[in-house]
Amino acid sequence: MTQSEDVQTAESSESVARARAMTELDRLWQRGTEFLGTRYAIMGGGMTWVSERNLVSAISNAGGFGVLASGSMTPELLATEIKATQALTKAPFGVNLITLHPQLLDLVDVCLQHRVSHIVLAGGLPPAAAITRGKEGGAKVLCFAPAVVIAKKLVRAGADAIVVEGMEAGGHIGPVSTSVLAQEILPVIRDVPVFVAGGIGRGQAMLGYLDMGAAGVQLGTRFVCATESIAHPNFKKAFIRAAARDAMPSVQLDPRFPVIPVRALNNDGTRRFMEMQRDVVDRFNRGEIDQKAAQLEIEHFWAGALRRAVIDGDVENGSLMAGQSVGMVTREQPTREIIQELIDEAIEALLHRQATSRSS
Repeated sequence: MTQSEDVQTAESSESVARARAMTELDRLWQRGTEFLGTRYAIMGGGMTWVSERNLVSAISNAGGFGVLASGSMTPELLATEIKATQALTKAPFGVNLITLHPQLLDLVDVCLQHRVSHIVLAGGLPPAAAITRGKEGGAKVLCFAPAVVIAKKLVRAGADAIVVEGMEAGGHIGPVSTSVLAQEILPVIRDVPVFVAGGIGRGQAMLGYLDMGAAGVQLGTRFVCATESIAHPNFKKAFIRAAARDAMPSVQLDPRFPVIPVRALNNDGTRRFMEMQRDVVDRFNRGEIDQKAAQLEIEHFWAGALRRAVIDGDVENGSLMAGQSVGMVTREQPTREIIQELIDEAIEALLHRQATSRSS
């Protein structure tokens, strides 16, 4: 056999091995891809100001599942954004609705009117009426569960799928890590697909959760620096420069004034938030303001701060919400390339597993 024939044989063997690995990956997330109606069971996180028409359509066009973040949008604004996204992609995508929104049921109706296939209810325990309204209107409803007992309750209420998101995620977080939640929930919730989120930045981690029984994964931070993301260049630079340890949860100084933890990159705004809390607590202790006024001052500190950072590029004073996987964001890349990297990393892990199995 000539050297050229040896090379061709080796390349052919490698091609066959990779095809087998891709087949195995397809088997592992088959439940997720069938549920989402996508090529890959990779969901984009619903990030306010970031997950808009351009990024969402790019994720869906690349074979993933984009999720539009409605944030505090009015029903009219949401309708406009859904139509704009549909103009950019014919692939399925979902809409993330905040359960505390005062017009939640109206937003659900907007999704149904525009034939959105999947509704993601986030930000708290969703009212049963929202789940029922979405399902009766023909959409599949996904809900976030921070504990086994809540996951079971949501399934009984009619949730079509569960998203498990750990404290490594960016934005508002709970107290338990992704790895622990996955171990608690994946073996128990079998009736509906379960997607895992929080701290996932590489294909090997994605594969690990699929091995544990996840139907798919959700990534947010990894997509912030996608070429199609409209996030300000300053915002993207902050992500590219950051390490995992830079994404820290906000700190509550006094238990009398609860602060829902938010994971974000430390900046001048973060430090001023700490100083402001100290000042408010001191004024309350001196009797200068009552508890309600003090709590409102604390809660209103970050109002508009995320938009200032994402859209205006004020990375010193705005809120740089980021997950701990931010250290794996090293450059700006097209969305399709990011998704392909995740798949290639998972395939390499499967090839290594196959090689180890053959040699043992």
